[in-house]
Amino acid sequence: MNAHLQPTGSAYFIAPETQVSESHTLSVLVDNEPGVLARVIGLFSGRGYNIESLTVSETEHQAHLSRITIVTRGTPHVLEQIKAQLERIVPVHRVVDLTVRARDLGHERPLERELALVKVSGTGDHRVEALRLADAFRASVIDANTEHFVFEITGKVSKIDQFIAIMKPLGLIEVCRTGIAAMNRGPQGM
Repeated sequence: MNAHLQPTGSAYFIAPETQVSESHTLSVLVDNEPGVLARVIGLFSGRGYNIESLTVSETEHQAHLSRITIVTRGTPHVLEQIKAQLERIVPVHRVVDLTVRARDLGHERPLERELALVKVSGTGDHRVEALRLADAFRASVIDANTEHFVFEITGKVSKIDQFIAIMKPLGLIEVCRTGIAAMNRGPQGM
């Protein structure tokens, strides 16, 4: 065996062969102050980690705390590294891998929902079909005139993806998505 191909004893050497990359949802409780989000995002971009979805909002007004929900992809080893590095950022109070916690609780995934605004243009049969399908998906019409609709739809990412796909041939013009909001089932908090 060549010297450069021998195992080094490092987890980095074996991780690509033994661990599978998967999507995880992380919840990060932070101080609501300027620059915190930039620091969190900087951690991801500086290490080459991709963010698939990002939402942030103040959740505890009195305590000035915000919750950042991040969906990212990596091997279990990389995800542990991300979590550990996030916990080192000073205004970060807590980091929870909701995907791991859900599995510990006996669930496949945490509760995850997204909201989307979907603008569709159309007349005649396309207009009638868009309204019929929107009703089937429980999407609400929040703006309309004789030339277009704006639908509001909330649900799992797969439901929103499917709704957008079926609206494409009916005159889809524009989509705006919020990103995922997530939490685990059960009586305990983050």
